Amino acid sequence: MAILDVLSSHSPDEEYLGGQSEPAWAADPVIKAAYERYAGRLLELEGIIDARNVDPKLLNRTGDGVVPYQLLKPSSKSGVTGMGVPNSISI
Repeated sequence: MAILDVLSSHSPDEEYLGGQSEPAWAADPVIKAAYERYAGRLLELEGIIDARNVDPKLLNRTGDGVVPYQLLKPSSKSGVTGMGVPNSISI
């Protein structure tokens, strides 16, 4: 269980998709604009996931004892959260 906890934990300084752009990308306005659109779209997707988790018409996603879907939400807090898409994985 301890190994599973360590491998499943997000560190406080973990970087997620769409979080921070590379400094070299900021120099090129075309790349910077594309990255900002990408990061904005990831935030939209997170909002869609949150909206679907509370939609009562989606009976398999809401109700007593049903854990909301969090797996592919773009961001996460530190710890074992079951959410967030990190930029890279190291084991």
